[in-house]
Amino acid sequence: MSDISQNTHYRGRFAPSPSGQLHFGSLAAAVGSFLDARSRGGSWLLRMEDVDRPRCQSGAADDILRTLAAFGFEWDGPVLYQNTRDAAYAQALAQLHATGRVFPCACSRRELADSQLMRLAGDGAKVYPGTCRAGLPQGKTARAWRLRVDDAVIAFEDGVQGRIEQNLASEAGDFVLLRADGLFAYQLAVVVDDAEQGITHVVRGADLLDSTPRQILLQRLLALPVPAYVHLPVAVDARGEKLSKRSRAVPLNVEQPQPALRAALNFLGQAAPMELERVSLAELWRWAREHWNPARIPRQRSLSAPE
Repeated sequence: MSDISQNTHYRGRFAPSPSGQLHFGSLAAAVGSFLDARSRGGSWLLRMEDVDRPRCQSGAADDILRTLAAFGFEWDGPVLYQNTRDAAYAQALAQLHATGRVFPCACSRRELADSQLMRLAGDGAKVYPGTCRAGLPQGKTARAWRLRVDDAVIAFEDGVQGRIEQNLASEAGDFVLLRADGLFAYQLAVVVDDAEQGITHVVRGADLLDSTPRQILLQRLLALPVPAYVHLPVAVDARGEKLSKRSRAVPLNVEQPQPALRAALNFLGQAAPMELERVSLAELWRWAREHWNPARIPRQRSLSAPE
């Protein structure tokens, strides 16, 4: 395991899930990762996180690319699609098997939901109770494969949220690497793909902050570099719920990108003046690059989206 050197060429990325159209929350995350990369003379890559095939919508990936282009985003190199990467994920899983940390799990979602042993983590997520940790129950067959975690704290310094510490045993539990439906889990896929793309800096929404310690553990076990992490505030609606495709957040207007782009800059603390809505898209991006200051990003996990 090695941490990314400060002298390494900056390689950032934006990795949307093609489960629907981009919305304001997606835009804020894209703007933050793009500007952080470009302001440092770095590369900005795209990845379609379509490992969860059942959630992906037909045509959504192409629509996302068209929307990003309409908003003036320019990315480096070809787009990486997770649905083409099963062989790489299988190789990583085999490597983890060799460490003795992977075990089969026979628990169904219903059984886990009904279990009296399930505890809630600080973020409200359910913690796996270790039912199959010592072996499959009598007469049960494996449904999924999990990673056995230690009773130890994973800590890292987030570029916006500050120092983050998490005890995986008490706050996450043994987590899934290969799902019961045969699909690889997000946690494994994202770690393998960040390494494949040479990502040095991960700038994304704070909804993924609690996943980061699990990803750092996987990076260590697989002897992969650990990127620098920056978790931006997540845009929430009037009810305090995260804007998402599932909640039918309003899609971005590709015909008039300037107002939404300026709003995203303000959301990220960059104080973009009103007159920027009347300049060309190129001029707006030029202003954004010249004035980008990560220190102004609000140190909060969530913020209300503009109405």
